[in-house]
Amino acid sequence: MPHGREIFRGDAAEFGRLHESRWQWLEQAVGPAVALPTEYPDGYHVPRHRHSRSQLLHALVGVVLVTTKHGRWMVPPDHAMWIPAGIEHSVEMLGDVSMRSVYVTPDAIPGLPEGLRVVGITGLMHSLIVESEKLPQGGELEGRAGLIMGLLLHEIPNLPERPLGLPFPSDPKLATLCRRFVAAPSPHATIDEWADAAGMSRRSFTRAFQRQTGLSLSTWRQQACLFAALPRLADGEPITRVALDLGYDSVPAFITMFKRMLGASPRGYMRGAREAGEGAKRLSGPVRAETAVA
Repeated sequence: MPHGREIFRGDAAEFGRLHESRWQWLEQAVGPAVALPTEYPDGYHVPRHRHSRSQLLHALVGVVLVTTKHGRWMVPPDHAMWIPAGIEHSVEMLGDVSMRSVYVTPDAIPGLPEGLRVVGITGLMHSLIVESEKLPQGGELEGRAGLIMGLLLHEIPNLPERPLGLPFPSDPKLATLCRRFVAAPSPHATIDEWADAAGMSRRSFTRAFQRQTGLSLSTWRQQACLFAALPRLADGEPITRVALDLGYDSVPAFITMFKRMLGASPRGYMRGAREAGEGAKRLSGPVRAETAVA
């Protein structure tokens, strides 16, 4: 198996064959974890697939959108998504993406997350992921290499969960309302409006939505607005334009929501993401291969 950063070049059919070859290799690899770096162009879409290993999908640079039957998750720079083994998922690249994935056997250590989630990448985990891609892959690791990968595994349960998932309800009527909102998000949607559209009482709607998504409509709506805002902010659009396009009455109201959800202002958050990406590019080393997987 080639070692080094993986780059996509070629047509979709060729890329599909490369994916199939990589997945077969992953199924045969030994050891609790395998680290594989990949480079993707803007707009590339990896079709639905699944792994027998869980995947920690980390975007060093760029924004990634992961879709499953359970909903959609956004992975901006300095974050990662945990995808449990066996979960079918597709991946869409929003901008050029430098991806670093760690594939983990389900029984590697106790305490690994059981569900889909987006997590923040700590400074320690960032360094461990960058270092792990330099190690031999696909076999048992000993000495320094084994210690690095062992510490990486034990840090996974400690990564802070971030509100960047957008789970969809299983009820078709509620799911349709969610899809409409994602297409045209607004902070002014009310529970009564959604309940009326679904033909339900306010109380029945609230209980059903919470039960099927794990979120209140208010929290779900805020996360949907973040989904719409992050790629545009990453592309350098002014905060004022993004806030007003999303229907916020004022820029301060948008900034307050953003800080409550992500712990930083839009400008501070994107500055930190860019600095993390620049640091990752300096650390990731030379290109040595031309195959890819997600």
